[in-house]
Amino acid sequence: MELFHDVKIDWLGKKWYFLAFSLIFSVAGLISMGLHWAHTGTPIPEDVDFRGGTVVRVKFDAPPDADRIRAAADKAGLKDIRIQPITGSQSVNNEVIISLATQANESALDQGRATIVQTLETNYAHNAAANPGKLDLDNAGRGTLASWLAQKDPEHLGANDAAQAHYDDQARAILAYRDQRSGLIDSIDNLSGVTTPAVLAELKQDAYLSGFAVRNAEIVGPQVGAQLKKQALLATLYSLAGMLVYLWFRFELIYGVAAVVAVFHDTLITVGAFSLTNQEVSLTVIAAILTLVGYSMNDTIVVFDRIRENLRLTRREPLADIVNRSINQTLSRTVLTSGLTFLTVLSLYVFGGEVLHGFSFALVVGILIGTYSSIAVASPMLVAYQEWRQRRGKSAALPSAKKARV
Repeated sequence: MELFHDVKIDWLGKKWYFLAFSLIFSVAGLISMGLHWAHTGTPIPEDVDFRGGTVVRVKFDAPPDADRIRAAADKAGLKDIRIQPITGSQSVNNEVIISLATQANESALDQGRATIVQTLETNYAHNAAANPGKLDLDNAGRGTLASWLAQKDPEHLGANDAAQAHYDDQARAILAYRDQRSGLIDSIDNLSGVTTPAVLAELKQDAYLSGFAVRNAEIVGPQVGAQLKKQALLATLYSLAGMLVYLWFRFELIYGVAAVVAVFHDTLITVGAFSLTNQEVSLTVIAAILTLVGYSMNDTIVVFDRIRENLRLTRREPLADIVNRSINQTLSRTVLTSGLTFLTVLSLYVFGGEVLHGFSFALVVGILIGTYSSIAVASPMLVAYQEWRQRRGKSAALPSAKKARV
């Protein structure tokens, strides 16, 4: 399928506009990363995967107030937390991710989770101040709830194994009901068909509902975060080096250099976009960037292959004209493949939810920039290389105007 017929766009004639565009966005990203480094010690916002810390996913019974949560954290002495709302399907409504920055050691990280929970219970929970010493039924675990019921002994069973087993069954039934309600109990009265009347009366007297529940908690140590950061950087550099070696073998060195420079340009602008928009870079974002390295390289190779074929057919024609014609001949293929891929990742960005937000954002920016660089960065470098050879009095012919070595 061919969308465009007999296209005659002078791409090389617009190279200075392309250069200005690339410089503006590259420099803007570098400046943003520099400012972020000066302020935080890292060039880009880092997810807990890299910086280490405690991540707690919390479900609220109503839309959470991020400012109020942050104020509660400040009151508790937690000055460096990050609050990220989760959007998407109905099952994640009213959920946020609260992350605490790196602490000194693993035990302190573990304590960080308890601190976040205690902070919410003290400064955010419903009627917490009016219920001192009472059991938070939204966050109580099975063991805690069973022990609490056995201690209260509302059914007067006494302190024996049978009583403990009975209250353990009651606790299991209550928490099963809570799990069916996405981790939150609407009202203690709703437990009337779940537990015995005596237990229900005790819960109504000495327990309360905080209005939030911790759905999940993860801890990443600072050493693990530093190791992941190093491995992510090495993976990106190794992929670029591997592409350079492949193109050196497949075509000529200048092709490999041009393609790697274009991909580095794509990576720089994509990472700069995260810094400019203050979005955190996680392991999934690194996976997206590595995907873009291969995608952009493939798009560039298609154009390079057509340039090489046209060079064999018209050796006397100026290289700039050959490059323009080659880009125009592959334009339909570029628009179809890149356009459809872009629509797919755009849908992922719009409808994929908060968990995939960083991953899809990297793909959206990267596909646009990767397609652009195949035309506006990699190809003009071949012409610039030829002009440099001419100024040095060497042959004007591009060295790769020969059959590829296979």
